Amino acid sequence: MQVRDGMSTVVLTLGPGHTLRAAARQMSERRVGAAVVLDPDGAGPGILTERDVLVAIGDGQDPDVELVGDHLTANIVFAAPDWSLEEAAGAMVRGGFRHLIVTDRGEITGVLSVRDIVRVWTGDGASCDVPAEAA
Repeated sequence: MQVRDGMSTVVLTLGPGHTLRAAARQMSERRVGAAVVLDPDGAGPGILTERDVLVAIGDGQDPDVELVGDHLTANIVFAAPDWSLEEAAGAMVRGGFRHLIVTDRGEITGVLSVRDIVRVWTGDGASCDVPAEAA
C-alpha cells in the first residue's frame, strides 16, 4: 500500500497570522489533528498540530493572542504519494511526529496521519469522522 491509498486529500490550510484559538476551532470543526500553514512571505509550508496548540496552552500562553506562525513546525518532512506506508511510518517514528504533508511535483496533495496508516493496515474503511467521545 502507498501513501496515496491512505492520505486525506482535503487539507486544512491556515495563514501564520491566525490565532491559536482560531486554528484550534478550525481543526476541531474539520476533525483533523494538523493544519498546513502557508505563508506567502515564508520559505515554504509549515505544519501546526494539535500537540503544538496543547503545548502552548499548557505553557500558559493565551490562545487568543498567540499566533500560528510562532508555534508551527517549519522544518518538516514531506512524503510522496508513491512512498510505501511502511516508509511513511518509519519517517514518522524516526522524526517523532504523527503527520506528513504529501507533495507531488512541488504541490501539496494531502496529509497522512498515523490514524490514516492504521486505518489502511487494519482494513477499516471507516470514515475519519470519529465521535468526540471516542477520540
